[in-house]
Amino acid sequence: MAKGKHSYSKKRKEEQAELDRQKKASRAGWFKRYMTRYFIDAMGAMALGLFASLLIGTIFDTVGNYVDLPLLKTIATYAKGATGMAIGVAIAFKLGAHPLVIFSAAAVGAMGNAMGAVLLDNGIIQWAATAKGDVAESIFYSAGPAGAFFAVIIACEIGMLVSKKTPVDILVTPVVTLLAGFAGAWLFCPLVSYVMYFLGIFIASTTTLYPLFMGIIVSVVVGIILTLPISSAAICAMIFSTAAVEVATANGTVEGLLLAGGAATVGCCAQMVGFAVSSFRENKWGGLISQGLGTSMLQMGNICRHPQIWIPPTLAAAICGPLSTMIFKLECVGVSAGMGTCGMVGPIGIISSTEHSSMMWVGLVLCCLVLPAVLSLLFSEIMRRLGWIREGYMKLAE
Repeated sequence: MAKGKHSYSKKRKEEQAELDRQKKASRAGWFKRYMTRYFIDAMGAMALGLFASLLIGTIFDTVGNYVDLPLLKTIATYAKGATGMAIGVAIAFKLGAHPLVIFSAAAVGAMGNAMGAVLLDNGIIQWAATAKGDVAESIFYSAGPAGAFFAVIIACEIGMLVSKKTPVDILVTPVVTLLAGFAGAWLFCPLVSYVMYFLGIFIASTTTLYPLFMGIIVSVVVGIILTLPISSAAICAMIFSTAAVEVATANGTVEGLLLAGGAATVGCCAQMVGFAVSSFRENKWGGLISQGLGTSMLQMGNICRHPQIWIPPTLAAAICGPLSTMIFKLECVGVSAGMGTCGMVGPIGIISSTEHSSMMWVGLVLCCLVLPAVLSLLFSEIMRRLGWIREGYMKLAE
């Protein structure tokens, strides 16, 4: 009898342990699912929205300045003005929202991109402002793409709760989506702008004081973010925004902010060019183009299996970053700082932001193209000879 009772008790414990394991796995799966949905899928879509508006507008503006064609500059003005709307539509589409929610998200994105806070003496004096306040010495700081990101996610999730649920969907869905989006923007945009304000000040002032140290840190960190399945372009659009440049100009650290943007660009280029060249023996010309002009994110699966393959391009970024800040003084702002050689947007951003000189052109070619290729290939070949990297470690999936 005692033996049977003991067996029953043991079985119950095993069943309870299995139940606890399933609950834990379910919680972990829920967390992973929503992290993927919001911080990989939505942020990736945000980058596409930025690319289709602000980034393309910047390219048109740059070309328009070179060829003196007013038409291109006019297109650039409208494209940049549609940044918030493009972000809203891109995120809503990626989240699988219904049509009316997607169309309403355009307005929500515009709200989130424009809203922010009026700051004075490092404190918020006006909440959810859309223009500079009346107080002297105050600064209006918009939440920008980060504000649009949070506002649109909130609007989409709430809008989808009522979408196609009522006979008057054409009225209910836009009303609910816009109200939810405005509430999200009103709540989050001032806080986001406050965080971005201090982050921009920190990066600008620290780079101004320690350009060598920050050249390494910014180049390596942003380059790593570029290769991870999150959007370096979206993050750089937040950090190196127009508002950040205005604040840095006001407090005398704008050069540091622009140099940090240049280092970020160089770090992204180092990752893309570095992986393209160091994996050439496995991936040939197709891999060279897809990684060098597309994205180094293609190597993420291989990195998970063999993390050491990340060392060569990261070391190249650590060397090229301080060369950019200390010697060549390369500068960049906005979304371009997080694009690397994708469509050559990063180098174009440097050309747009840096004063043209022979030093700038030499630095651009060396830090964005030549040195990342040479250094990454050198480091990878040394690691291959040591047996740390083997044939096939960087082979891309067919």
